[in-house]
Order: sequence, then C-alpha cells, then structure tokens
Amino acid sequence: MDKVVLSADAAVADIASGSTIMLGGFGLCGIPENLIAALVKRRITGLHTISNNMGVDGFGMGLMLEAGMIASHIGSYVGENRRLEQLVLKSELDLTLIPQGTLAERIRAGGAGIPAFYVPTGLGTVVAEGKETRQIGERMYVLEQALHADVALIKAWKGDRLGNLVYRKTTRNFNPVMATAAKLTIAEVEELVEPGELDPDHIVTPGIYVKRVVVGAAYRKPIESEFIRAQMGGAT
Repeated sequence: MDKVVLSADAAVADIASGSTIMLGGFGLCGIPENLIAALVKRRITGLHTISNNMGVDGFGMGLMLEAGMIASHIGSYVGENRRLEQLVLKSELDLTLIPQGTLAERIRAGGAGIPAFYVPTGLGTVVAEGKETRQIGERMYVLEQALHADVALIKAWKGDRLGNLVYRKTTRNFNPVMATAAKLTIAEVEELVEPGELDPDHIVTPGIYVKRVVVGAAYRKPIESEFIRAQMGGAT
C-alpha cells in the first residue's frame, strides 16, 4: 500500500481538537517541523501533547504554544521556552514532568502492550506522589503507567512508500518508540525512496506502524544551544 500523502497539510487534515499527540524529537533535533507547521495552520485547540520538550520560542512546538493549541503537556525538560513558562505560571497549561528515561520507557511500554512497569527512579520525590510503590527484592519501586496517543507525528531521515523508516544519528531519539504507541502515526521524511531501496538491516521502524508518509521541505535545522570553546586558553 502506497502511504505517501502529497502535503503536510493533507497529512494532518483530520486531527481533531482535544487529541492526544506524541511529537518526536529532542529539543530541536529530529522534530517533524513541517507537520507541526501544518498543524499550527489548522488552529485546533485543547491538545494534550507528549514530547521530550517544547523546544524554543518561535520554532517547532513553540509555534503550537504561541497559537494557544495546547491544554496539557507531558515531557521531561522545559527549560528553553519562555512562553511555556508563562502559561504554566498562569495555570493556563497543565504540565507533567517525568524523568527522561521513564518517559521513554512509558512510551515504549505503550507501543509494546505493557500496561505498567516498576522503576526505582523518582522514589521518595514528587514524581512518586499518588503512585503505587512496591518492594521487589531489597529495593522499593514506583509503578509507572504506559503512555498512548491518538496521533504520533514523527520525523525520519529516509522512508519508502510503504512507511519503512530509517533514522540518522541523534535525530533517531524518541521517534521510533512514538511510532509504535499511537493509533495513527504520520511520518515526515527528508527523502522518499521506492520500496526495496532501503537496506532491511537499517530499517528501525517497520511500515506496519506508519499510516501516512509525507516528504518535508525547506528544513531550517537550527541549533538549540551552542557551546563554543574560548578562542584563547581552550576553556569551555
């Protein structure tokens, strides 16, 4: 089945207000920026988002915040976005922070059909408040629930018409696990190839998890933070 959709606008046309959406990426790295831009144009509201973080003002998910589309967010890092900070302080957005490894595993569990799992991270902190704890062996653990979504918007380096996806280096990040944990997965790819052109050993996300494929355009690929070695002395 050819899963290619001709435009990002068409790929997100049926996403409804109030949906739970996973968005791949790590900061600004490997985010589905064309799909996000198309979603922002639709101006739907009341979205519940799950992503590693909200990126920065004026780009990526920052555009969704500025458009007032997000009602709640689950993530592990929010330090680079002033608009998010303002919304949380005004109680206009419900924010849930999760340790990063736990976030990844909760999404992976959702895709693997595992309803919940025990983890030691967060025990004795606010992370564990309201959650079941249990001693296994000599150690206490916190029960964490799997995460699911109505839609996953992900980004890959290459993809074929059947939805098989290959990622490149750090841009792999949260994209593969999110592809498995949503009812509808839409993949944005930098390069579209024909079936059979991808090395089977390099395919990370099999096409069975992907319902739509769209070719992105005009990538900006900004750098979120730069660490520059001092010109003199070699200090960082």
